[in-house]
Amino acid sequence: MSRTLPIQPLTQAAFAPFGQVIEADPARMKFINGGNTERFHALAEAEVSGEDARVIINIFRGQPRPFPYALTMMERHPFGSQSFSPLNGRPYLVVVSQDEAGRPGEPQVFLARGDQGVNYRRNVWHHPLMTIGTVSDFLVVDRDGSGNNLEEFFYPQPYSISEPSL
Repeated sequence: MSRTLPIQPLTQAAFAPFGQVIEADPARMKFINGGNTERFHALAEAEVSGEDARVIINIFRGQPRPFPYALTMMERHPFGSQSFSPLNGRPYLVVVSQDEAGRPGEPQVFLARGDQGVNYRRNVWHHPLMTIGTVSDFLVVDRDGSGNNLEEFFYPQPYSISEPSL
């Protein structure tokens, strides 16, 4: 029997234990280019470690998940952070959990607006990309280099995520 996880709005404060929310925060804005451009400065920090590690930029194209969704696994990247910024302006789900002795704890589910990205800190348990309703593209900044930068964990009992109200 699975347990349904509540979906909460994605906010800087609620997501802080897992990384940063990437959004146009007026407190981080300054004008550049002769006042022609608003720069929202230093919204997240990419983290990489390990031999020949480098930061790379990708586009991921996510297929929509069916709902109710049976969440059975989580992953983490021990050598680098990973950020996702939507390119299509569509909302999506973010699923994270605290580490409990090397395993993910109970997942938390956030509904991200189409103008919010996330940056998972290095070694944070999260679910792979979870788009809603239609195929969606994301600009992804993560690590490339030697070493196994992926750990997966499969829950003995799945959790359930209901279709979010948009």
